Amino acid sequence: MFKASIYNKKAEVVGDINLPEDIFGLKVNEGLVHQAVVTQMANERQVLAHTKQRADVRGGGKKPWKQKGTGRARVGSSRSPIWIGGGVTFGPLKNRNFSKNINQKMKKSALLMALSDKLSENNLAVLEKIESENFKTKEFDKLVATFEKKVLKDEKKKAEKKDDKKKEVAKKAKRSVLLINAKNDEKDKYSAKNLPGVKLINLDNINIVDLLRYKKLIITVSAIEKIEKRYK
Repeated sequence: MFKASIYNKKAEVVGDINLPEDIFGLKVNEGLVHQAVVTQMANERQVLAHTKQRADVRGGGKKPWKQKGTGRARVGSSRSPIWIGGGVTFGPLKNRNFSKNINQKMKKSALLMALSDKLSENNLAVLEKIESENFKTKEFDKLVATFEKKVLKDEKKKAEKKDDKKKEVAKKAKRSVLLINAKNDEKDKYSAKNLPGVKLINLDNINIVDLLRYKKLIITVSAIEKIEKRYK
C-alpha cells in the first residue's frame, strides 16, 4: 500500500488515502505500453483519402474512335488513367484498414503501468472532489494553477528571473495537466474545455494515450475508488 495525501480545491491537505500496490506500484514494461499506445492510435485513425479508379469515374462508355484504320493508338475508354479526367492508378482507397488488436489483460496492465509511473515520478495528486458550482473557466484555471504551484511542482526546472506576468503566461503555455473524475459533469466539462494544456476526462473514457500525453495527473478520490473496483 502507498499512502497519498488528499487535497481540497485550495491544495490544502484534508486527509490521506491508501493506494493499492497492484494498481499504483507496477513496474513499467515499455514494450507493452508502446504496443497499447500504437493499438489505440491505430484504431482511432480515420481513412479520409480516397481516389476514384477508372471503374468509378463517370462517363467513358463510348469508344473514342474505332479500333483500326485511324493510325492512332487503340483505346477503349476516355476514362483510362492516362487520359485527363480518367481514373487514378494506385491511389489511396477508403477501404484501407489500420485497426490493431490487443487483449484486455495487456490493455489493462499498460493502463495501470501508466498510473504507477505518474505516482513514482511525483506527478500525481489526489483531489477530494471537483464539482464546479458554475460554468466558470476562470475558477477551473485557478484550481489547476493552485495545484501546479503547491503540489505538482517541477523541481527539475530552475526558476527564471522574469516579470511575474510574463512568467505566468510562459508557464501556462507549457502546462500539461490531465484531470480524471469518476463521472461526467457538464459544468466541469465546459469549464475545462477552453484551457490550453488541460484536459478533463471521466472514468468511462480513461485511456493510455492521454495518461502519457499529459505530464501531471490530478485524480479525484471517487475515481480512485472506482478504479480499484474495476481493475483490482
